[in-house]
Amino acid sequence: MKRLATRAYAEGDQGAAISSGSFLTIGMVILPCSVRSLSAIAHGEGKDLVHRAADVVLKERRRLVLAVRESPLSEIHLENMMKLTRMGAVIAPPLPGFYSHPESIDDIVNETVSRMLDLFDIHLEVAARWEGTMAAGKSGPPLPRRAPPPSRSRRG
Repeated sequence: MKRLATRAYAEGDQGAAISSGSFLTIGMVILPCSVRSLSAIAHGEGKDLVHRAADVVLKERRRLVLAVRESPLSEIHLENMMKLTRMGAVIAPPLPGFYSHPESIDDIVNETVSRMLDLFDIHLEVAARWEGTMAAGKSGPPLPRRAPPPSRSRRG
């Protein structure tokens, strides 16, 4: 049975099973991942359980997915992302795919979670998948037309 490491908030609780490589998982998702966590993981600062567990996932060559939430990104953030990508981590910001024409926040959340789980070969059919076809010259339904701004003529 596949297991993902779950996010835990136990400051300084390094004795948890997840902080050991002998705790078997297929990997870990940090969603959302702050740039503080990104930096701590990139630099091996395992001061809290989340960062330590991510360090273990990397050292055991398991899948680590970081859903970095910050924007805009600085050069430091990008360097930390590159460093972790070179170590085998996947940087997957939780960006909505508007091409699927979501109709609710639930649709956006379901798509994001489905895409994260796909990275672990866990497939849920809660979000529409790309069918590979698109009408020529169209990228979706037409956008609603905006009314022209009211004229601002001066009357004397």
